[in-house]
Amino acid sequence: MSVIDIGQAIVLGIVEGVTEFLPVSSTGHLKITEGLLGIPVADQSVVGFTAVIQVGAIAAVLVYFFRDIRRFATAWSRGLVHAGQRQHHDYKFAWWVVFATLPIVAAGLLFKPLIEGPLASLWVVAGSLIAGSALMWGAERAGRLKRGEDDLSFTDAMLVGSSQILALLFPGFSRSGATISTALVRDLDRVAATRLSFFLSIPALTGAGLYELKDAVGGGIDPLPVAIGTLVSFAVAYASIAWLLKFVAKHSFTSFVVYRIVIGAALFGLLGFGVLDA
Repeated sequence: MSVIDIGQAIVLGIVEGVTEFLPVSSTGHLKITEGLLGIPVADQSVVGFTAVIQVGAIAAVLVYFFRDIRRFATAWSRGLVHAGQRQHHDYKFAWWVVFATLPIVAAGLLFKPLIEGPLASLWVVAGSLIAGSALMWGAERAGRLKRGEDDLSFTDAMLVGSSQILALLFPGFSRSGATISTALVRDLDRVAATRLSFFLSIPALTGAGLYELKDAVGGGIDPLPVAIGTLVSFAVAYASIAWLLKFVAKHSFTSFVVYRIVIGAALFGLLGFGVLDA
């Protein structure tokens, strides 16, 4: 019998699609949802399942930003052949995304036992939700929002890319929350910060999904729930991306800060009263 059935896969796909790119922690919300559904959070096949359905969300990024990605890829390929093209911002940006992904890859390999062990606790998720809120709140007030996407530098990309490690080590911190907050501190405007977070998510989450695929389909989960969860994640994530970009063009991230604090406090309560098992 599959650890996750089709109905649960649909629910988890929706949760993943809604929360992957919002700065609220998809990992945290998935773990909370799995706990409420009675799914064994620490089961390796479940960990693999949650990583694989992230690929659906990444596919949504690839489709939504297809023109941008094609532009970066074209500039990169031209720069490889023609030295004169290597000063083009798009060529450099393509390499920056690659280099900025290396820190999280190294951290994932180095800290894998901790990530899959004690740091997977829902107590950590609850604390990270609130701690990440403090970072976002501070970033909103520190950032001067005076730089756009054309002003991005190698330093920006490396600092923002490295901040993904916070979400890797502390589920609940939020990958998008950490990257957007770091970008805001670097004085990028909200739209540029959010778009950079999207582009950096592509190699990081794709790699994680492919790496965990063997545990998802080779463990206690049938391939059909994995496929359905991934498709649902794609559809919902696409809508979520479109909404978020429109939202940040006119609003701050304060509402997400408040939401995260409420969810973190509620999770502490559910754990404290024994409603959820950490």
